[in-house]
Amino acid sequence: MTEAQSLALFKCLADKSRLQILKSLAMEDMYVERLAERLNLTAPTISFHLRKLAEVDAVRSYKTQYYTMYSLNEGIFRTTILDLIREKSDEADLQAQRDEAYRQKVLTAFFEYGKLKSIPAQKKKERIILEEIVKAFDYGRTYTEREVNIILADFHDDFCTLRRDMIGEKLLAREMQTYWRVEE
Repeated sequence: MTEAQSLALFKCLADKSRLQILKSLAMEDMYVERLAERLNLTAPTISFHLRKLAEVDAVRSYKTQYYTMYSLNEGIFRTTILDLIREKSDEADLQAQRDEAYRQKVLTAFFEYGKLKSIPAQKKKERIILEEIVKAFDYGRTYTEREVNIILADFHDDFCTLRRDMIGEKLLAREMQTYWRVEE
């Protein structure tokens, strides 16, 4: 189900009469007049709501003798909200562009000639800075504490804070005096 279909379904379900219709159809298939009688609504009102429900594929119709019967499309309701949230957003590419623009803005603001001007106080900005600095470390290689300090000192004088924060953010790992870059 696409993001647009999900939105249409939720908008459609945000009506008490439609929910009552769905509850009735969950018990048994019904025709318009029977639903109108059961819910104490007029047949045109029921028809209007059924049309809205059919547009989002929540109900299906079929002919039997003189009546058009309506049934609940159970398949659409088996989709969990978590499935809908995990579905790729229509704006995913735009969001990625915004994220990259923000990342570049932070890097430009805090780096000058490859050197870190200051360590950001804001965690989100610091994470971006640390992700950039960790690129100086190779995967699969171990470093001594001295080697780590030398690499970090090239970025900023407070290499101890950078080292501690990189471990805290799980960008670097440490065991005894040995360090390595954590696989993403």
